[in-house]
Parts: sequence; structure tokens; C-alpha cells
Amino acid sequence: MKKYAFYIALIVSFAASGALHYGHANMTLQFAVSAVAIIFVAGFLGRATESVAHHAGERIGGFLNATFGNAAELIIAIFLVKDGLFDMVKASLTGSIIGNLLLVLGISVLAGGLKFKEQNFNVKMAGHNASLMFLAVIALIIPAVFARSFTIKETSTLSLLVAGILIVAYLLWLLFSMVTHRNMLSDEVVEHGGEPAWSMKLAILFLIVATIMTAFVSEWLVGTVESFTAEFGLSELFVGAFLIAIIGNAAEHSAAVMLATKNKIGAAVEIAIGSSLQIALFVSPVLVVVSWLFGRTMDLVFSFYELAAIAVAVLICKSISQDGQTNWYEGVLLLVVYCILGIAFFLV
Repeated sequence: MKKYAFYIALIVSFAASGALHYGHANMTLQFAVSAVAIIFVAGFLGRATESVAHHAGERIGGFLNATFGNAAELIIAIFLVKDGLFDMVKASLTGSIIGNLLLVLGISVLAGGLKFKEQNFNVKMAGHNASLMFLAVIALIIPAVFARSFTIKETSTLSLLVAGILIVAYLLWLLFSMVTHRNMLSDEVVEHGGEPAWSMKLAILFLIVATIMTAFVSEWLVGTVESFTAEFGLSELFVGAFLIAIIGNAAEHSAAVMLATKNKIGAAVEIAIGSSLQIALFVSPVLVVVSWLFGRTMDLVFSFYELAAIAVAVLICKSISQDGQTNWYEGVLLLVVYCILGIAFFLV
């Protein structure tokens, strides 16, 4: 019975969250139940990712988790873009980037470091990740700097062109890291300890199912955020950059921490940093293109606060990950920076 307790809780919490949402129940109650549901859904996604990682390797497993996790955020963001809520979208993108780099990676490194004195991952991968993170910062800073001298039309044109370049750069990175230089960037073989819970095909199927469940619960939860924040008087910037981002990244939180505690820090890093890179270099540009198709282009001009937060997160993350080794105190440093940014955003 204990073996199936998790799955029973998963189904019950998911069904309850859906029933409250479509039954138009009290928003606070919806928020609480959906928050519980997404914890179990995230755990389900984490187990599926671990099985995929066992069969296909930590990098591919982590990449799939980051991709499926960001798929839910992309879907939600597209609806926000369609409604013209560009500031909320940019804030949530900022929150996703710094949340993955500081919160997800921080908790993972801390949890793994408390169990293992030192954990190692591919140092060459760390170097490439650092370069890509700086590319993301450059791509976001340039439009913000030149926007002051441009007309709205020129800013939109610059944003579209930059978006296209970033999408190409990201696709080429996938070709480089997954095909032409896959062996060079892969982690050393790590003992996984026993057989995986599911076969490769079943794990991928469950990964897809968990992602769909995550998309539904995330949408239900985000739908209650406006009422929840209004009740507590929270700002739109703080809500978008922290509250919605934490909710949207719940799947990555669970999977990365679970893998780190099993000494699979390579997969945890791939989830955390890889997800941030995917948001900055692929999801954000895709949203710019989608907004253009809707007839009103969302520019890539982020606010000074958002750019500062992303730059700070990239600098501390690069400093900690560049040697390919982690320990529990480095996790503390990442979390300290996240808390400082959170306080600053709350007070803005």
C-alpha cells in the first residue's frame, strides 16, 4: 500500500484541484489545493526524469526535464502575450531565469552537498554554460541600451532580429552539445544504484503525462494568483518575478534536488542552468515571434531591475560552477543572493 500512496495522493490532489477550479470555489482554497497538487505532480515528473536519465544519460535526462518543464511556462506565457500582458511576461521570464540559477541550483547543490562532501560534473560543460549565460545577458542588455535612441518600430525590429539570432544560436548549441561534441560534454559514468523504475518508453510516456498535468495545475494556480496577491498587497513585479516563477519551476525544483541527493549533480546542473538558458535563448525569443504573429510585437527591452537581477545571478552562478565541483556552502551562497534579490523586488 505504501508503494502506491504517492500515486493515490497525486491523483486525488490533481482531481481536487481541477474540481475546485472548474467549480469556481474560493480562490484562496484553490490556491492552497493547487499548490499541494503541483508538489505531487513535480515529484511524478522527477521520477520520470530519473528513469530517462538512467537509460539515456544524465545530460539528455536533464535536458528533457528542462524542456518539458519549460513547455508549461511557454504555453502560459503565450496566453499572457496574446492578452498583451508583456510586463508580466518579462517579469515571469526574469523570475524563471534567476529562479533556476539561484533557487533550483542552490537547493540542489545544498541538498547534494549535505549528503556528499563534494560533487563533480563536466568542467567543459560548465565553461560552455558560462559562455551561453553571458550571451543571454548581452542579448538582453543591447536592446535595453539602444531602445532610448530608437523609435518603437525600430525597437520592435531589433527585438525580432535578435530573437531570430538567439533561436538559431540555441539550436546550434543543441547540435553541438547533443551531436557533434556529445562525448566531450558528457559526464563520467555515475553509479545509479539498481534498475530504473520504468522502461525507457514508459518513462518518456510518463514524462509527457506529467508535463501535461503540470501545465494544467500551473494554469489553475496562476489563475488564483491575482486574487491572492491583491489580498496581501503584493506588487506585479514581485509576483511575476518570484511567485509565478517559483510555481512554474516547481517541476524543476523537485527533479533537480532529487537527482542531486543521489549524487547525479550533472543532471541537476543540466536542469537548473539548462532550463535558464532555454528560457533566455529560446523561450523569450519565441514569445517575441509569437507576439509579432498576433500583430503586436513584444520587445526584448527588460527593466533595469530585471537586467540587474539576471546579471547578478549569472555572475554568481558562473563563479560557483566554473570549476565543475560543488559543495553545500556554494548552495548557501546561491540561496543568499536569491533572498537578497527577493527582498529588493518585494520592496520596489
